[in-house]
Amino acid sequence: MKKRRLAKILEIIKNIDVETQEDLQAILKESGFEVTQATISRDIRELKLVKELSDSGRYVYSTGRKNGSDSVTLRANGIFSESIVSVDRAMNTVCVKCFSGMAGAACAAIDSMQWDSVVGTIAGDDTIFVLCKNENAAQTFCSNLENSLNVKNS
Repeated sequence: MKKRRLAKILEIIKNIDVETQEDLQAILKESGFEVTQATISRDIRELKLVKELSDSGRYVYSTGRKNGSDSVTLRANGIFSESIVSVDRAMNTVCVKCFSGMAGAACAAIDSMQWDSVVGTIAGDDTIFVLCKNENAAQTFCSNLENSLNVKNS
């Protein structure tokens, strides 16, 4: 029953913008799952769901990445917004400048998101190099970071 419920939650958040646990609970009930708010809270934690800004400007539950897309998604923990200073690119390589000592954490967050367009990353103390599959992928990656973080090119 739990595996089916978790699968249903993933299906729901993929297809519907869910803002609150109460909304999720109501949708699950309509689907035949009687669950408490505490159970939903545990399920969200187990699935490692995060809230991200939707296209409609509302914060909704998400897995933290968009499958089959080069769209950049952000983790709710704020690593990117607290560490990135600037973003720039040269051909298929993106250079992400960070505050001193923060590149490792930001790089680990990039790696954990498993973006299809990213071949690999390398981080120093305050700089990350992101190797993308091609120039278009690098442009998309760079643009999405800038738009999401309001970071300007250096």
